[in-house]
Amino acid sequence: MPKLLNQISGPEDLKKIDPKDFPQLAKEIRDALLETISQNGGHLSSNLGVVELTMAMHYVFESPKDKFVWDVGHQSYVHKLLTGRADRFHTLRKKDGLCGFTKREESVHDHWNCGHGGTSISAALAFAQARDLKKENNKVLAVIGDGSLTAGMAFEGLNHTGHIKNDMIVVLNDNEMSISENVGGMSAHLSKILTGQVMLKIKAEIDELLLAIPGIGKDISRYAHKLDEAVKGVFIPGRLFEDLGFRYIGPVDGHDVDSLIGTFETIKDLKGPTLLHVVTRKGKGYEVAEEKADVWHGAKPFDIATGQFVKKKANPAYTAIFADTLIELAEKDEKIIGITAAMPDGTGISKFRQVFPDRTFDCGMAEQHAVAFGGALSIEGFKPVLAIYSTFLQRAYDQVVHDICLMNLPVTFAMDRAGIVGEDGATHQGLYDIAFLRTLPNMVLMAPKDENEMRHMLKTCIDHPGPAAIRYPRGSGLGVDLDPEIRALEIGKGEVTKEGKDVAIFAYGHMVATAEEAAGLLENDGISVAVINARFAKPVDKDMVAKYSTITKCFVTLEEHSLDGGFGSAILETLQDEEVEPGVMTKCIGLGDIVLEHGAPGAQRKDLKLDPQGVYETVLEHYGRVLGGLPAAGKNKKLIQGNGKKTFIGNVKKDHLKIKQSVNG
Repeated sequence: MPKLLNQISGPEDLKKIDPKDFPQLAKEIRDALLETISQNGGHLSSNLGVVELTMAMHYVFESPKDKFVWDVGHQSYVHKLLTGRADRFHTLRKKDGLCGFTKREESVHDHWNCGHGGTSISAALAFAQARDLKKENNKVLAVIGDGSLTAGMAFEGLNHTGHIKNDMIVVLNDNEMSISENVGGMSAHLSKILTGQVMLKIKAEIDELLLAIPGIGKDISRYAHKLDEAVKGVFIPGRLFEDLGFRYIGPVDGHDVDSLIGTFETIKDLKGPTLLHVVTRKGKGYEVAEEKADVWHGAKPFDIATGQFVKKKANPAYTAIFADTLIELAEKDEKIIGITAAMPDGTGISKFRQVFPDRTFDCGMAEQHAVAFGGALSIEGFKPVLAIYSTFLQRAYDQVVHDICLMNLPVTFAMDRAGIVGEDGATHQGLYDIAFLRTLPNMVLMAPKDENEMRHMLKTCIDHPGPAAIRYPRGSGLGVDLDPEIRALEIGKGEVTKEGKDVAIFAYGHMVATAEEAAGLLENDGISVAVINARFAKPVDKDMVAKYSTITKCFVTLEEHSLDGGFGSAILETLQDEEVEPGVMTKCIGLGDIVLEHGAPGAQRKDLKLDPQGVYETVLEHYGRVLGGLPAAGKNKKLIQGNGKKTFIGNVKKDHLKIKQSVNG
């Protein structure tokens, strides 16, 4: 049982612990991380790397008065353990449990909800500015990883901070570099001298004396500053930050808690923006995670003793099928290029890179750049495929509009993790891409019913002479057989997977399988259901919509996406077309105007009634309204209410046609 960690119910308790016991506390924290993440999954290596850093921050500063803004938020697990959430830490990433990122609704110690990289400096600057406007005196720190510094927004924040010069600290958690003893020791020594209060005072006084020299004072002062910068530039890799207006400190060993505490104590009252460069090791304290930090960045459940992930027998994932298909197509077409934005493993592009290293580009956490980069490559005759999570493509919306669609450039957007993503929660749900892409001129949108169709759709996108996007879900496919030959599909044409005459379900993407299961349940109640694999959200198959508007007056749309502006909206718009038979009653099934938090995807779909049983119940209720009545609960006992009369029937299958004819007069 952890002795020290159990004594901490908030940062004030950390301050009561003797710093000589901090190594033991760090070990207990790492044990707690391993215990929970091995069961629940989560971001392991990055959190193992910030244990001492987080301890030092909470020891020196006064949270929540002092504000910590964690970039991406995935490295805040230790922060959660030290701020009164240790007793709930076992609920991490579970439904109604702790979020895997910082969340304002969860604790007063979380000041900024974050799941996307590069936002911390902008937010921290705003907190610092608000503090100054309100004439308060709290400290503000942004903790940003070196990976997030590839995001353009981070540099925008740095630039603005250096310009207006509010008092704040940016902690650069550099977990890719290592400190050599010579450089690290010299840098720490120089930083201590150059940032000490005595030295700062001496420098200011000397500068004042130099400026007072008649005629040549300004020139001498300018040369003195250049000499000072040159000396620091030789020993300290922080010239860029100083040019942006920051006082640069470091590098500092991120696992030496005494050094970290001393450094924070030295810099916490400095005026103006300060950047503290802290070097940490991802996976610190767990050998297998140290050796392969990238693999253990977002860990699945695993066995602590062996370091083996718990493997569940599953069909090949959509991501793996995407990577294999892209490789197969690229072997025949040398113009195909793979692009990702800091997610080579998550998107499968790393597998493509093994075969085509010269045709693979990881642009870093810079989705805007990646999209524009792909657009210009297409102008030069290449066929760029941008593999980006649905949630991260949001970050490059203007580039999709301005740099791709307005020029009608042939760029393929492979949107992984579309739909419900589960444990990563609200910031990572891929629930908006249909809506934000469907409005754009020249864009073609498609989603496959299974992994075999995804292969054909990827070729369809690449062959299309304009922008095209394919969305597919996180996780395993259906395990269907793959066609030996990949072929392009006809743009804007759907597919009937099941004929029927009472209800027509237009399903989009992997929800086709759910629609087919729900249709089977409805057939048991004597309701004939057609299932249409829509394939395209833009352009919609108007001929298919028109055909079934003459067959049935009952439409249902099904998608794993926000209903506002989604696939169902596209069908409703099509039904307004004058060529379509009027009077079709349509029910759109998807996600309402909600923020979907973290939890197991299966449980979330059940709660949202996006599982086969839920869809069955919703369609049954809608069909009852179309008939003029409202079905009651129960599989074989329905309440039909029409014309002011209530009638119970015992067997819908037997009496279905009679009731339908009676209600219709």
